[in-house]
Amino acid sequence: MAEIAMDALDKAILTALLADGRQSQVELAERVPLSPTAIGRRIRALEQSGVISGYEAKVNRKALGFTMMVVVQISLESQNQDLLVAFEQAAAAAPSIVSCYMMSGQDDYLITVLARDLADFERIHKEQLSRLPGVSRLHSSFVLREVTSRSLPGSALLR
Repeated sequence: MAEIAMDALDKAILTALLADGRQSQVELAERVPLSPTAIGRRIRALEQSGVISGYEAKVNRKALGFTMMVVVQISLESQNQDLLVAFEQAAAAAPSIVSCYMMSGQDDYLITVLARDLADFERIHKEQLSRLPGVSRLHSSFVLREVTSRSLPGSALLR
């Protein structure tokens, strides 16, 4: 996908939405020097161009009982295209996997898993991770503390 050209007003709108995606057009108009109607038009244009691909709530995983986050490095038996497709489909369908990235380097994939506790992770490892197609090695690292997590730093829009 080609990079979308945005002006300073588009960047200001995106920066404000990254900070709080629930802001109304009226609230945005207090931060960005445009009318609420003009902001609405720009937001629709950003959505249609694919810059804004959707909206989601940021959920406190610990409040739901998911006290453990585990980063798992995975190596596959081969780089066969059919195996890669099968692995990715299975990973996308696994309910405990919250992110999956194909990687360069030693490991083929990096996934993030949420678990309630160590016993829950053991179950996930046994029932989901070890059953993913073509897995030859799993290396799990337990997250001790999340320092920051965001989809895009607001400062990236200012470059």
